[in-house]
Amino acid sequence: MNEVIDQIATKAGIAPDLAEKAVGMILAFLQREAPDGPVTKMIESIPGASDLVAQYGGQDAGGGGLLGGLLSAVGGGGGLMALGQQLMSSGLSMGEITSLAKETISTARQHAGDEVVDQVVNSVPGLHQFL
Repeated sequence: MNEVIDQIATKAGIAPDLAEKAVGMILAFLQREAPDGPVTKMIESIPGASDLVAQYGGQDAGGGGLLGGLLSAVGGGGGLMALGQQLMSSGLSMGEITSLAKETISTARQHAGDEVVDQVVNSVPGLHQFL
């Protein structure tokens, strides 16, 4: 997974350790929000991604305490907004988050193929605006 993370980090212009955490959080978010079949296939296709989800999936990117609970209750992308807040709390700017998301999805396409990744992306409300 280090090679994959290094590639994403370099293209997104962020430190590899921060990229590792953020990619794990993004993939864990997608695992929670997207249909099981396509997202499982996508994550299993990326070398080491399952380990990242296991390591960083407990970061509660969809929760985030009271604010995250309110955002989730609002619906319409609340989970996505909560993820953004969690990533910003990790030290990423909005531009870096967008760049990282694009590179993560691009890497997923390389490993899982367009059809699977499109199913995942199209199933998460509001995700397209960041990609």
